[in-house]
Amino acid sequence: MTNDTRSFYSQTLQKEMLFQKYGYAGKPILVFPSSGGSSYEFADFGMIDACRPFIDRGLIQFYTADSYDNESWLNLAKSGQEKAEAHSRYEAYILHELIPYIAYECNWYGKIGVTGCSMGAFHTINFALRHPDVFDVSIAMSGVYDARFFTGEFEENLAIYYQSPIDYLTQMDDPWYLEQYRQNTFVVAVGQGAWEGPHIADTKRLEQVFNQKGIPGWFDYWGPDVAHDWPWWQKQLPYFLTALTDQGIL
Repeated sequence: MTNDTRSFYSQTLQKEMLFQKYGYAGKPILVFPSSGGSSYEFADFGMIDACRPFIDRGLIQFYTADSYDNESWLNLAKSGQEKAEAHSRYEAYILHELIPYIAYECNWYGKIGVTGCSMGAFHTINFALRHPDVFDVSIAMSGVYDARFFTGEFEENLAIYYQSPIDYLTQMDDPWYLEQYRQNTFVVAVGQGAWEGPHIADTKRLEQVFNQKGIPGWFDYWGPDVAHDWPWWQKQLPYFLTALTDQGIL
């Protein structure tokens, strides 16, 4: 398995942004870190080792992005509007700088995958729903999917609304988006153990909206012993990768 540390200066964010690559072939999968995490986090917490069989077989290659959360959703000095605006800049970096780099390097012209745990799961679902023409396979583990978790009530603020998956999906009636969603693959998992309370609630709410909209999704509720923690995500991600490989999706 190959691993390379990469970086380039983001014109959008006006800063150097690190990312890591793990693997040599297969479908590119973008990884979002947990709250304020670095591009090294996925490997540091054992996720790359847990997924090594898929990497070594050339089925997938991971690109792990750096977080921008401390400048956006987690910045307590900013208003909700300012948080959403900062996140929109990060979104532009991902879509218009990092993903074109990945596509060029991998010689990949189709849609790519996306995954993440905790805060990374929020990004996973948000990016997959906002850009279903870019991401076709999403695996979200232990996320919240309502931007109020970061901003509080936002009333009529559209900048926040359009970054709050449960809100904008509830009102979604655009046939292009709905058709894309129905062609794509969504996996949303959560444990029912320690520290998973708000994540269980949001997963159930998101599942309700998926059902209302006729969007297929695999919502998987693990047992009461399954905590909001890396050892469980190390078990979950290979489990889902195996299932998706068996189904011919990967």
